[in-house]
Amino acid sequence: MEDTEKLKKSKVIKIDSQKSWEHYISHATNQKYFQVVVHFSAFWCVPSIVMNPVFEELASTYQDVLFLTLDVDEVKEIASKMEIKAMPTFLLLNGGTPVEKIVGANPDEIRKMIDHFVQSYKSE
Repeated sequence: MEDTEKLKKSKVIKIDSQKSWEHYISHATNQKYFQVVVHFSAFWCVPSIVMNPVFEELASTYQDVLFLTLDVDEVKEIASKMEIKAMPTFLLLNGGTPVEKIVGANPDEIRKMIDHFVQSYKSE
């Protein structure tokens, strides 16, 4: 029963404006979610859509990391600021600063990258 409830409630936060981006990034730099993973997607991009369940699973696995998703067409200024050129792109931020970026729908590579990211910054 508990697992079913976990699946229903998304651990991924949808960013729909510059204001919500700033809120969560500043919150992340000041609170327990020092590490952030962002999925830059587009509603028309099939690989982005395919990655959504994988991203949800990762968010459930790494509970001390803040997982954000945003549609590049809805929040263009952030995609531009973060130099997002293709979808899907996954950006890892530590304390609000980008530290790694992966472009493309490669679940294994993304898992490895996030695992390394979490392990490498745990000791700080």
